[in-house]
Amino acid sequence: MNQIRTLEEMPLRKFHFQMFFYTSGGAFIDGYIIGIIAVALAVLQPQFDMSLTTVGLVGMAALVGMFFGGVLGGYLTDLIGRKTMFILDLVVFVIASVLQYFAQDPMQLIILRFILGLAVGADYPIAGTYMAEFAPKKNRGALLGGLVALWYVGYGVSYLVGYFMLELGEDSWRWMLASSALPAIIILLARLKMPESPLWLASKGREKEAKGIVQGIFGKNVVLPESFEAEEKTSFMDMFKNGYGKWTIFIALFWTLQVAPSFAIATYIPEVLGLFGFADGNKEYLGSAIMSLFYIVGLFPALYLVEKVGRRPVLIWPFLVSAIILTTLGLTSSWHMSFAFTIMLFVIYGIFNTGMSIHQWIYPNELFPTKIRGTALGFGTGVSRIGSSLSTFLFPVILSKYGLGATLYICAGLFFIGFLVSLVMAPETRNMSLAETSTLNKRTNKLSYQSNSGKKII
Repeated sequence: MNQIRTLEEMPLRKFHFQMFFYTSGGAFIDGYIIGIIAVALAVLQPQFDMSLTTVGLVGMAALVGMFFGGVLGGYLTDLIGRKTMFILDLVVFVIASVLQYFAQDPMQLIILRFILGLAVGADYPIAGTYMAEFAPKKNRGALLGGLVALWYVGYGVSYLVGYFMLELGEDSWRWMLASSALPAIIILLARLKMPESPLWLASKGREKEAKGIVQGIFGKNVVLPESFEAEEKTSFMDMFKNGYGKWTIFIALFWTLQVAPSFAIATYIPEVLGLFGFADGNKEYLGSAIMSLFYIVGLFPALYLVEKVGRRPVLIWPFLVSAIILTTLGLTSSWHMSFAFTIMLFVIYGIFNTGMSIHQWIYPNELFPTKIRGTALGFGTGVSRIGSSLSTFLFPVILSKYGLGATLYICAGLFFIGFLVSLVMAPETRNMSLAETSTLNKRTNKLSYQSNSGKKII
């Protein structure tokens, strides 16, 4: 007789990897549009004779859009379902991507980049909740954290695409920006095959449908997690109530402090490398592509360690190392160091920065119950993008006024604050079920959890 197992107790199967592909698409196109704008701006700025303020607005428009997309999309995915929102946001993204080709002035481009941000911002909470609600307990951290790998793949690919499209001349920026429609169409078609999240259905009182999906995929001996409580009502403010407010604040803080300096540097890395003295022969663009591809290396040890040693150390220490490396780059920025040495420091920074970024997907999905999981993740996405949009807007202004060294010191300072926040606030959630991680706010002893409730909470 087959043993009855819950959805979270299942071993990794082909279906989990299919879900990983479906959900990681949003991260890929996010990285792609952030990277491609950096290359396109180099062609676009002199063509439209844009001021630093306008350049900053173009660079930050998608990030501002992600604030509204994340907050609204997260709430809607908890309210009306994961799959519906997952399809709609990519339809919007494809249309806005194509329209970028026809932009006639910077304002049109800013509006379209804002719309792209809305779509990508909405995709984050949907993708994370989908993956978390299907993932096996023992592999959830690696699967969720692995989603960020596709951000760096998209980011690296965009630089290679942009580098080769420079040969297309003064209109090359149009092709660069419109090119994001191609991967989005592929991902959109693939997502049409996805099932609805059974945990979301169960949380809305639709347990029969949820069981049908689980057993249809995994077999009749697989059931929903034992711990869940059907709650049909979704309230935006619930993420600040019943002890969840501290996790909402923690996620908003660590996520913002990680991405604000990261996105600013990523958006203007060709200009940064140019100021280091590497502006000849498109070397700054090639260097940017090389670095972004090497950054992915940081994911492999992080994805292993997050399941072996825990969540906390994989977040805390990379914050500190990133701060130290950027401080070193600030010190050496006027020393005319070799191209290889400078790239090596940026690669080390990127490896550790990439490693801790996996928590953008892990903590928000683990610390909240199903009925507000998307809402909380969307809020974290939104707040972090406000921070990153401000840093992206201010980066070229600070760079031109105070110089490269001071700008890198400021970025290092943000990472150091992130180290302190994580040291004090980061919980440990390794090897816990979603029922356990989403009730950490009610625990008095984080090291010895025992459930004293017969309620079912997912």
